[in-house]
Amino acid sequence: MMKQFWDERYAEKEFAYGKEPNQFLKENLHKLPKGKILFVDEGEGRNAVFAAQNGYEVVAFDYSESAKNKALTLAKEQNVRLDYLVSDVMDVPFETESFDAMVFIFAHFPTIIRKQAHQKLVSFLKPNGKILFEAFEKSQLQFTSGGPKELAMLFSEEEVKEEFSFVGFDFLKTAIIDLTEGPYHQGKGVVIRFIGTKHEKNE
Repeated sequence: MMKQFWDERYAEKEFAYGKEPNQFLKENLHKLPKGKILFVDEGEGRNAVFAAQNGYEVVAFDYSESAKNKALTLAKEQNVRLDYLVSDVMDVPFETESFDAMVFIFAHFPTIIRKQAHQKLVSFLKPNGKILFEAFEKSQLQFTSGGPKELAMLFSEEEVKEEFSFVGFDFLKTAIIDLTEGPYHQGKGVVIRFIGTKHEKNE
């Protein structure tokens, strides 16, 4: 059902979350090491395209074919290259310790697989590799600016610390922000943000 929902959303003519990069990523991309970067649940490609424009080797995945099509269209418009895979998160076939950085922008997985998915994904990150993360905090349910409507799919800082226990946080904070990202992210929202570094060895 969720796959159908996202395929239909991304099949719409307009870009669901706009073509401009996420503001937190835009302000902090320079903190990620130049090299190979993975964009998790990347949707229509706005963030991956921005990284490619800034000299990164970009790999992205999402389980929506419609998302990939939009992302490749945007990449062509901007004259950059994306390596974009259509896959469920638990089936992505990347090699262990093959990425220099990883970006999670509003990647909300079902609760039943979320911790396992995060552990799997971070296994693809090189030791001392960087993670940039932004997602909706649990109190986002009070707002109408977007995000899952199921409390368990939203985050608390405690859950982030538990699910990314193999990461040292450069910073981790909750913030109220104004979203202006396409038709589906508009208005005040509550997010959790962090930039972190993968430990030399998983703990």
